[in-house]
Amino acid sequence: MTNVAVIYYSSTGNVHSMAKAAAQAAEKAGAEEVRLLRAAELAPAAAVESNPDWARHASATAEVPEASVADLEWADVVLLGTPTRFGLPAAQLKQFIDTTGGLWAEGKLVNKVVSSFTSTSACHGGQESTLLALNNTFYHWGSTIVPPGFADPVQFDPANGNPYGASSISDNSPDNVASANLAAVEFQARRAVETASALLRGLATTA
Repeated sequence: MTNVAVIYYSSTGNVHSMAKAAAQAAEKAGAEEVRLLRAAELAPAAAVESNPDWARHASATAEVPEASVADLEWADVVLLGTPTRFGLPAAQLKQFIDTTGGLWAEGKLVNKVVSSFTSTSACHGGQESTLLALNNTFYHWGSTIVPPGFADPVQFDPANGNPYGASSISDNSPDNVASANLAAVEFQARRAVETASALLRGLATTA
């Protein structure tokens, strides 16, 4: 059985919507337990409150548990989601990643199945570079990266086509993820769970 952690940061809701879709798809794919977790907010309260959409989303998701390194250790599958900040992951998710040194040093992130997704405000706004930056972390962890690739018809939808990870274009509107993009992240989550399950079965048969 497979444990899945979907860990994300979202300011106005787009990445949160993708994370929820990924978590639900992981459950439907047969994961034993799925945890939807958010990276802690680092921005000052004044900055959050200055943007009504940001403040509204922060309030609406306050009960979503914050991610911890214990969640990473527990999970067989880790899906990371982040908006793009100048072609890089958001500082909030990067700060969480920076706390994983202890697990990395103990080899506890090796062979975990990992994948990532993102959202930008505009087309060509740094989606691929953000996902590739997250992959740099996965290389250091020694994890097994499972991208969506072009492994399902959903990836050939004109609204998708990013083989590195599901992505959406918000057009600076809150909670504005196209249904095709949600379908892409759902496929990505299913593929990650199915891959992890196959790997775990293989380990069990060779033990």
